[in-house]
Amino acid sequence: MQRPHYDIILFLVVSTFLILLMAGFIVTILYLYRKKQLLYFRTIEELRLDYEKSLLHTQLEIQEQTLQHVSREIHDNISLSLTLAKLNLNTFDWSCLSRARNQINCSLEQVSKAITDLNYLSKGLNSELIANQGLIEVLKSEVERIKELKLFEMNCTITGTAVFMDSQKELVVFRIIQEAFNNIIKHAKATIVMLSLHYDMTELKILITDNGKGFSKEVIGENKKSSAGLNNMNKRAKVLNGNTIIQSKPESGTSIYITIPY
Repeated sequence: MQRPHYDIILFLVVSTFLILLMAGFIVTILYLYRKKQLLYFRTIEELRLDYEKSLLHTQLEIQEQTLQHVSREIHDNISLSLTLAKLNLNTFDWSCLSRARNQINCSLEQVSKAITDLNYLSKGLNSELIANQGLIEVLKSEVERIKELKLFEMNCTITGTAVFMDSQKELVVFRIIQEAFNNIIKHAKATIVMLSLHYDMTELKILITDNGKGFSKEVIGENKKSSAGLNNMNKRAKVLNGNTIIQSKPESGTSIYITIPY
């Protein structure tokens, strides 16, 4: 009679031990899983904060460069036009009607030029357009604005199914393209410029080409002012986890490849 009773006790003890062992194993697995999950969420949050800091830093850089650009445009173009108009009006002489008529016409032309420059400047700097209209529409307006300058032939193609990204992200993309256009206008001496956007499955592919004078990487590397625009494009693309490839040779034009993941 003692043996069966002993076996039952032993069975209960072993069963209890195994159950406790399994419960401890499950609790350990859940603890490790939860710890790993918390680490994962913490890593994601750190990456998100780093991304937001990088994006904010880039936006501050863009704002600083925008203010510098506004200052140069006002000083070099708008201020000059208004100053010439003022000089014409200050030397206005009613005793000579033909000369007075020429002075009035010249002043009107300078004021009209200043208004046009201001209009171009406001259109090019209005970041709210991105949020209201989206990247594609704003780029189309920018292309039309550049066409009106009649500096070169400008073509734009957009293919694929458009993906609407965060407005701040689209703003950075727009400023990258604007930087490329500014470099072409200032340095390339091109007659044909092409902008191509292709919305792929996972990323936006941008190609900007011109048939201008091109450059060698060695010369650009030595000239900090010339390379500033190219470096800005590269830095801004990296903030968006994108990539920039610039290919150019003297007298062979320039091609800029930009990829931005969604």
